Amino acid sequence: MTRRMRVAAVQMVAGGDVAANLAQAGPLVAEAARRGAELVLLPEWFGILGARATDKLVVRERDGDGPQQSFLADCARRHGVCVVGGSVPIDVGDAHRVASACLVYGPDGARTARYDKMHLFEFRDGGEDYDESRTILPGTSPVAIDLPCGRVALSICYDVRFPELYRSHPDLALILVPAAFTARTGVAHWDLLLRARAVENQCYLLAAAQGGIHPGGRRTYGHSMLVDPWGDVVARHADGPGVVVGDIDPARIAEIRTKLPAVFHRVLR
Repeated sequence: MTRRMRVAAVQMVAGGDVAANLAQAGPLVAEAARRGAELVLLPEWFGILGARATDKLVVRERDGDGPQQSFLADCARRHGVCVVGGSVPIDVGDAHRVASACLVYGPDGARTARYDKMHLFEFRDGGEDYDESRTILPGTSPVAIDLPCGRVALSICYDVRFPELYRSHPDLALILVPAAFTARTGVAHWDLLLRARAVENQCYLLAAAQGGIHPGGRRTYGHSMLVDPWGDVVARHADGPGVVVGDIDPARIAEIRTKLPAVFHRVLR
């Protein structure tokens, strides 16, 4: 039996120092827990967003061991909430690449799920040049988890451009999108993509973003938000560090699907 569940997205402006980033994230997770969140989502690269794409290779962690993973487990246990670490650089035995792993920890501090980012961002325009395949080994399998609100799909940033990823999970209540969207692509597509994924799956979507200027001058778009199954933005935080809080209401999902049962009308599967 599903029930109403409060969730939160943490927005950050991470830099190149892991300890400093975790010190920034800790109070924001605590604020989310104080505001009643049972699930707290941290953004992509909450622990490291340096001037160079290779900076994450230096602070890679063995699966199950390392300061970023310990931080997530400790936060979950301390506050008695589910904590989702947007992405952690996990060693894959390749000197030049890591996995970008979204890690889920239960209220007891035990890890319950891992999703490795499947779609790798590539963008070249003017002075901007991104190619995540240079430093990231892509994942191969979608992952979803069961929470009191229902089925929850894991994804990371660029994944949101690929609707078939979410369609691989039946009957979703919530989609999680930790991200570090560039300001350039964010202005053009962020709201559009998030709202579209919520509408076409008739579920909620929670996005936790990086939102500010990072080492090397990189600017991320921010605008962490919670979107409901009708595509309405329930809550938003535009710029800088902050917290977005809102409720996942199974009754709202049922209401939308009863009025417009599009999720049941799929022909191609």
